[in-house]
Amino acid sequence: MPDITMACSHAPESPLALLLRTAADVNGPSAIEQREDAETAAAYHAWAAYPRTIAQAVEPADWQGLSATDHGGRYFKPSAVAWLDGGLWLHHTLRITEHGAAADVLTLILPCACGRYTDITVDSEGRLLELLAELTAAGGRSVHDETRGDCQCTSAVPRPDGLR
Repeated sequence: MPDITMACSHAPESPLALLLRTAADVNGPSAIEQREDAETAAAYHAWAAYPRTIAQAVEPADWQGLSATDHGGRYFKPSAVAWLDGGLWLHHTLRITEHGAAADVLTLILPCACGRYTDITVDSEGRLLELLAELTAAGGRSVHDETRGDCQCTSAVPRPDGLR
């Protein structure tokens, strides 16, 4: 959105200035604010919900915020990703529940035995530890049986900016 405050001259406390500030607030946070908020939310969730695992391994500065974006008609809310190594990522976002509350959603993105990527929603530290035990046994890859049709993989590989 163009900065219309630069396009016209007005006094800082004029009615126009107040209306322009109000319009900026209605448009929501800037892309930078979205990224910073996403990083903060991810780091806080890791600290609060995963104190023995993620909070010990992933520093708050390791989270890379992503602003809301529209890719090919699909809208993605602000989120944050953390690179774990070996092709694994953590992805955090906030989803609004049907009651209007924000709910943390943490997803582990990992390579699959089929050569593509899959993601698994992690809802507790216990579930994360189970997943990590399974990954250790599978050499850091998701295991599935394509003959049963349970592969939910995507062909896109995550990029360092967290987009697929």
